[in-house]
Amino acid sequence: QVQLVESGGGLVQAGDSLRLSCAASGRTFSTYGAAWFRQAPGKEREFVAAISRSGGGTTRYADFVNGRFTISRDNAKSTAYLQMNSLKPEDTAVYYCAARAGALVLIGRDDYNYWGQGTQVTVSS
Repeated sequence: QVQLVESGGGLVQAGDSLRLSCAASGRTFSTYGAAWFRQAPGKEREFVAAISRSGGGTTRYADFVNGRFTISRDNAKSTAYLQMNSLKPEDTAVYYCAARAGALVLIGRDDYNYWGQGTQVTVSS
């Protein structure tokens, strides 16, 4: 199995940028697809972005991303990233990294069986 640790969250103002990192350890990271989810207070955890095992292939994004976020990965560093630009107050949430074995790039919470502990992102207006 793989262990995931997120970092890079913080308090920013609307319009600012943040880059989240997800460091993986354990099994070979390149055999796992990766994704980011988020959970705001009182809401369910929702899909943000996903990327294929190779990183150079398929990516998928939630509609609300609207070109503001970019998911990427560096398998040599066993790390996935989420670059977030033009942040809005409604982006405030705990952001979670997730991983799943296999080639499919999926967007459901139940499709992922490895999760990090989350990193808080707060966007002030």
